[in-house]
Amino acid sequence: MSTTPPDFRDLASLVHEHAERQPTARAVCCGDVCLDYQGFDERIDRIAASLQRDRLAPRETIAICAAASIDYLALFVGALRAGLGVAPLAPGSTAAQLLAMVDDADARLFFVDGAVADALADADAKLPPGVHDVRLDDSTGGPAFTAWLAPEGSRPAPVPIDPAWPFNLIYSSGTTGTPKGIVQPHAMRWAHIQRAVQSGYGPETITLTATPLYSNTTLVSVIPTLAWGGCVVLMPKFDAAQYLALAERHRATHTMLVPVQYQRLMARPDFGRHDLSSFRFKFCTSAPFHAELKADVLARWPGALVEYYGMTEGGGTCILEAHLHPTKLHTVGQPAEGHDIRLIDEDGREVPAGDSGEVVGRSPGMMSGYHKHPAKTTEAEWYDSEGRRYIRTGDVGRFDADGFLILHDRRKDMIISGGFNIYPSDLEAVLRRHPAVADAAVIGIPSAEWGETPVACVVLREPMDAQTLRQWANDQVGKTQRLSALRTFAELPRSAIGKVLKRELREAWSAASGSAATQ
Repeated sequence: MSTTPPDFRDLASLVHEHAERQPTARAVCCGDVCLDYQGFDERIDRIAASLQRDRLAPRETIAICAAASIDYLALFVGALRAGLGVAPLAPGSTAAQLLAMVDDADARLFFVDGAVADALADADAKLPPGVHDVRLDDSTGGPAFTAWLAPEGSRPAPVPIDPAWPFNLIYSSGTTGTPKGIVQPHAMRWAHIQRAVQSGYGPETITLTATPLYSNTTLVSVIPTLAWGGCVVLMPKFDAAQYLALAERHRATHTMLVPVQYQRLMARPDFGRHDLSSFRFKFCTSAPFHAELKADVLARWPGALVEYYGMTEGGGTCILEAHLHPTKLHTVGQPAEGHDIRLIDEDGREVPAGDSGEVVGRSPGMMSGYHKHPAKTTEAEWYDSEGRRYIRTGDVGRFDADGFLILHDRRKDMIISGGFNIYPSDLEAVLRRHPAVADAAVIGIPSAEWGETPVACVVLREPMDAQTLRQWANDQVGKTQRLSALRTFAELPRSAIGKVLKRELREAWSAASGSAATQ
């Protein structure tokens, strides 16, 4: 595929055009503060000029670790205007992880808020040599962002943006180990902007954002909103009641949420008393979105419901327009236009139609690679017989007769017990059907007899004996799928974007006494 997208435009230039065309239109809101496009563009200019003053050159990187705010978003776009890439980091990372990511990104400036700065200080963490921090929220103890900013009216030197340059460096969530930096070029983001036309993004769009700005999940909705001249409403910390109030207040038209957020919103007794009629599109990605929850959202929340299945690394994306395909809610949809999705076996060969295999994908939106990790980049790639590059997902699935992709599980989460493949998602779906079960995750643990054996971690909505629940579940499945143990938890560990941290569950199970016994 061409490395130079047709009619390529960079985000910072598009924002500037909106400032000239609709200067008083709202660009971004957070709390009680809103900034129009003229004010937002002027802020971006001052930031870009400040970065150039500090001699940061195009293709270099800054790092940000802070709660969502107007200045966070302006800093992100300001860095892009100066030709820089941005490494947005998760505040929930350990001090050691943050320092490693800042060092890996080769960031010379590290923008933090007071909470992150305090956490680093408590851990006695020292920034890598040559890296300077700036307090994005002007908190005490370090250089203040407002003092760092160039004077009002400052303008940066123009920087023509190459679509191959890094737009951002997204670090993987670390659910399976040390985070890796995923280099996403401007060309990849331009592909997202173009695709967004099909989802109604435009000058009238009001996107309510309740996931963190370091997450690709969030950026997939924030970037096209700004690119098409809409308004981004930032919610620094998700709260179901506050979300519903903000949606009514701002007359939100678009939103991107992860499944656990939909679950919490739909579970509120007062959900139906809120006027959500302004919504045109609701999106979901990042974690399994169960069919029953999709059906509930469709029944009670106005507007279209669209699920995206894909990876931060890019490659192929599947889209399920749930409102148009209510009988396909158990799938993640069909390949997006221009996206090529294949299924391969363990030897890298394509599987016959109807068979299951690892999902690989190719599209205009693909990462350049893992930053400084060429070997890991190679591991993530698959090439077809004609030498075309695809990205491996690590997910196992199959296509139904209509071309909709049905996911089984993460390949690494698949349990091999007595030579049989067991998909945890199948068992989790069974457990969730019980009225006493609020949430469930199934993991594999070592077994002397079977190699591995499935066990369940369950959150209950009402009291129930664990042994009785395990027996009920085992009555619903085949002999090879039966759970050898079941434990109840107050809640399942999740990442900031709602993914169940199965690695932590395995560690907790292993650390507990009598881990093979049912409790």
